[in-house]
Amino acid sequence: MTTDARNLATVETMWRREVEAAHTYRLLAEREPNPSRRDILIKLADQEDRHAERWSERITAATGKQPDRAQVERGLSWFQRIGDPNVVLHRLEQEETKAEAEYNDLLARLTDPRDRTIAEEAMLEERDHAVILRTLAGGKIPTPRSTLDAILHRERWHVRGAGWIGDAIYGVNDGLGAVFGIVSGMAGYTGGSEVVLAAGLAGTVASALSMGAGAYLASKSEREVYESEVARERTEIEEDPHEEMLELELFYQLKGLSPEEARAMAEKLHKEPKQFLRALVHEELGLSEESFPNPWRSTLSASVSTAIGGFIPIIPFFFTVGMPAVIASFIISTMAHFAVGASKALITTRSWWASGTEMTLVGILEAAITYGLGVAMAGQ
Repeated sequence: MTTDARNLATVETMWRREVEAAHTYRLLAEREPNPSRRDILIKLADQEDRHAERWSERITAATGKQPDRAQVERGLSWFQRIGDPNVVLHRLEQEETKAEAEYNDLLARLTDPRDRTIAEEAMLEERDHAVILRTLAGGKIPTPRSTLDAILHRERWHVRGAGWIGDAIYGVNDGLGAVFGIVSGMAGYTGGSEVVLAAGLAGTVASALSMGAGAYLASKSEREVYESEVARERTEIEEDPHEEMLELELFYQLKGLSPEEARAMAEKLHKEPKQFLRALVHEELGLSEESFPNPWRSTLSASVSTAIGGFIPIIPFFFTVGMPAVIASFIISTMAHFAVGASKALITTRSWWASGTEMTLVGILEAAITYGLGVAMAGQ
C-alpha cells in the first residue's frame, strides 16, 4: 500500500465511519415499522458494509492486522441506539456529507489506484446516501413550506381543504368570536350603552380588514414561495440531475412502489423536463400550483364572511340599549356559535352536533370572561 502514515490514518477513520454508519442503519431498521423505509435502511447498511470491508482489506494489507469491527460497534453512543429516528437520520446525513468532502480531499493525496478506486466509489455513494437520508427524515431542514407556515400560522387562509366554503366558515367564526368578546366586555363595562354599538362596529370593520389583508398576503406568499422553489429545483436539476432523480425515485419508494417501479417512473418523468420539475416540487415540498387560491377571491371571501360574523352580536344594539340588548346579543350570538360550529361538519369529519356544542361552549366561556372583566373595570 503506497500511502503514508497520514493517509493511512485517514483511511482508518473512513473505515471506522463506515462501520458506525452501517451499524446505525441496522439499528434504525430494527425500529422502523414501515417496510419500504426499512428496506432502504438495510440497503444503505449493506453499502456501508461493502465500503468498510474494502477499507479493512487495505488496512490489513498495510499493517498486517485486521481492524476490530466489533469494538467500533460496541462504542456507539446511546443516542444512536435509542434516539429519535428522524434526528439520528439528520445527523447521519451530516456525517455522509462530511464523509463525501473528506473522500474528495483524500483523492487528492492517494496515489495507489486501488485506494483511489475505493475512495471514488465511496464518495459517489456517500453523496447519494445524504440525499436518501434527507428524504427519509422528511426533507430539507427547514423546508420553505414549513418556514412559510411558521410565518403565517395565525392565518388559516392557506390551509384550504374546502375552497371558498371553508374560507367563509372560518371567516364568520373569526368575526363572530372577536366581536362577541368586544361586545361582552363593553356591555359589562357600560351596562349596554350606545358605546357598545360603536365598539362593535369598529371591531367588525377592523376584523374584516385584518382578515382580508391576511388572506391576500398568505395567498400571495404561497405563490411567491412556489415560484421560488420551482426556480431552485430547476437550478438543482441543471447542476446535479442524478441527485434529483434519486430523490424522486426515493419518494416513490416511500409511497409503496418497488425500487424497480420507482426507478422506472422517475426515469419516465425525467424524459419530460416540465413534468419532472413539477413532480419534484410536489413530492419534496408538497407544493402544487393548482392548489393555490386566487388572492383576490380569498381576500373578498375572508373580508365579507368576517364582517358577517362580526355584525351578528351588535344587531340588537341597533334597536335598543341596556340589559335587553345585552341579553338579546348573548342569545343570538350563542345560537350563531352553534350554527357556525355545526357548519364545520361540511369541511371536517366531526359530527355537526359535537362541533356545534363545542363552539357554543367556547363562545359562552369567552362572553363570561370578557363580561366579567368589563364589570370589574367598571367597579374600579
